[in-house]
Amino acid sequence: MDNKNPPQTIDEYIARFPEEVQVILQEMRRTISAAAPEAVEAIRYQMPTFKLKGKNLIHFAAFKHHIGLYPTPSGITAFDKELAPYKKAKGSAQFPLGKPVPYDLVRRITEFRVGEEG
Repeated sequence: MDNKNPPQTIDEYIARFPEEVQVILQEMRRTISAAAPEAVEAIRYQMPTFKLKGKNLIHFAAFKHHIGLYPTPSGITAFDKELAPYKKAKGSAQFPLGKPVPYDLVRRITEFRVGEEG
């Protein structure tokens, strides 16, 4: 990511990636937006972010080999078993590029986070 010229919108962020990654990022955006219709789009930490009631709800980002999802530690813990096939950390999960992204799981994690913040 270009630290000297960070993206100001999710559209700008997505446009910086190859077309095949853009397709995944757009689907992540649609999935999260549908699961959190009250959320507002933003860029935080140079990543696409959805905010709810002024708080960061969930972030996602593209990297060389994966798509990262950042639903806070509670969003990871609540879906620990379903996220078991993926590399994860305290507040993040990685979905490898070249493999299907579990959009249904992303939707359910987002809905969980909405319930927490709602």
